[in-house]
Amino acid sequence: MSAAPALWPGADGQPIACREKLKMLAENHAEARQVLQDAFEDAVLMGVEEGAMRRILHELVDSLESPRRR
Repeated sequence: MSAAPALWPGADGQPIACREKLKMLAENHAEARQVLQDAFEDAVLMGVEEGAMRRILHELVDSLESPRRR
């Protein structure tokens, strides 16, 4: 199981220090991990090749749009 990062680097290069932000980041990490795990397991159990599903999930993450570029 992948734990949330101990350090979340900010846009300015400095670590995020606000406890509320760190709490939200950890919660988001846990939620995203669970959703991805569920999707991965469903796909594999339905016959999708594991390596292919990992690539598909990587492509999904790589396609996420930054709110700073909109």
